[in-house]
Amino acid sequence: MMWGGYGGMGWSWIIGLVVMTVVVAVAVGVIVRLVPDGRNTRNASEPTVTSARHILDERYARGELTTAEYQERVAVLHQTQ
Repeated sequence: MMWGGYGGMGWSWIIGLVVMTVVVAVAVGVIVRLVPDGRNTRNASEPTVTSARHILDERYARGELTTAEYQERVAVLHQTQ
């Protein structure tokens, strides 16, 4: 008699809300894992020195570094290998 007159609107709506929240969270998690974000374009097995060299090449191409600065920094990168 206590629950019958309310059409199941006692505390059962909380269970439905929790279930819907879990379903939405799982769906968002699956979508985030499947869609590439574009931030990590470097292969994990690729060494960091190559990435640093690529950055130096780009900066030199844009004219941010002089030839002497570029050559000095490339030499430092090769020393750290």
